[in-house]
Amino acid sequence: MNLLPSDLLGFLSSWMRPTAGLPTVWWALLIAAAAAAGHLVQRYMGLPKVVGYSLVGTVVGLAGFEGAIWPLQGTALYLMELGVAIVLFEAGGRLPLGWFRRNPMVLAQSLAESGLTFAAVWWTLRAFDVPPSVIAPLALIAVAASPAVLSRVVIDIRASGPVTERALALSTLNTLYALTLAYVFAGRLENSPQGFMENFHPILTVLGLSFVVGAVMALALRSALRVMSPTSENTSILLLAIIGAGAAVASAWGGAAPLAALIGGVLLKGLNPRPWVWPRQLGTAASLVTMLMFVLVSIVAAQAEWNLTVATVVLALIGARAVAKIAGVALANPGSGTSWRQALWIGCAMAPLSSIALLIASGFVTASPLLGHLITQVALPAILLMEVLGAVLATVALYGAKESSRPWAPEAFTAPEDTQR
Repeated sequence: MNLLPSDLLGFLSSWMRPTAGLPTVWWALLIAAAAAAGHLVQRYMGLPKVVGYSLVGTVVGLAGFEGAIWPLQGTALYLMELGVAIVLFEAGGRLPLGWFRRNPMVLAQSLAESGLTFAAVWWTLRAFDVPPSVIAPLALIAVAASPAVLSRVVIDIRASGPVTERALALSTLNTLYALTLAYVFAGRLENSPQGFMENFHPILTVLGLSFVVGAVMALALRSALRVMSPTSENTSILLLAIIGAGAAVASAWGGAAPLAALIGGVLLKGLNPRPWVWPRQLGTAASLVTMLMFVLVSIVAAQAEWNLTVATVVLALIGARAVAKIAGVALANPGSGTSWRQALWIGCAMAPLSSIALLIASGFVTASPLLGHLITQVALPAILLMEVLGAVLATVALYGAKESSRPWAPEAFTAPEDTQR
């Protein structure tokens, strides 16, 4: 005899179903595995935790995990843009504009290494008979270093000094150039070449809209910091909410979410006279978003198709990019305030490719699926290699510059860690 009415049984049955669904469970387990791998890689190998995050994503991506759709779209695209926006807002907050006025050779170094990287990759790919319509997007992707990877390396090894600050500044600036040109170029992939003004107008549009959104973000946060403590948990939540809203609005209006966040960070640094400690403000929530970003990048990039021809082109691109970045920094080094040895380490520290490069590549695929496929055949393997190898090279560079406060030995990482240093 059934003691409960059928309607009540139906209600209980529906209520007891899992609310999240299997994909959410898999993502939760994946993030847990990435967190554990990051800790183990740092503790027992002395490498930054981002290497562990990337390795987990790579293994899962190679195993055929279908939780990340390429090109990025919907929730995955927004989470990637949010992670990049958080990183670039922090990077913008570290970028003192007065520094370029006092030492204009820093800006000259930035322009030299970015321009030389573009040119070196362009000519290298031409030598491999890569189609001309694919060369420029790949060269733009190569220009962008990864402030996300570099900042995580800096935090994990507790690095500080002129090489660290110069590498962070130059990677932020070349990201600004690459993002601006890539957003414009993606909209014209399948259009015929136009005059100078027709090509210059979209650049002004993207920069202008991004500047407006970034300025609104900076003013909102400046107003909040007038009455809220910089170390308050509520301030952290407010910061994340404003950055998230700004990223969504910038994309919807035709601007660039990462550019808006970068501009917002730069403006906030100029508007807010009080010093504030960024990592402690955002804490675990921002760490979770950036961890998810690194895992997502490696999952997507691991799904690329490999063959001997692609591998040869990828290695040539990576080699030309590495040489060009070191040579570009060295070319404008006289009068910049750094030694030749420091210039070498700065160039090596800008090796990583990661989320920003993936966002640029995704934009190209969305704009032109046919050309985008040819672009990502080379871009995705390069991003996968240089997210992991680039983090290791950046670590070597900062240790080589003697700017880490902890020795590179596994036993140095066995003590309990702070959540944010």
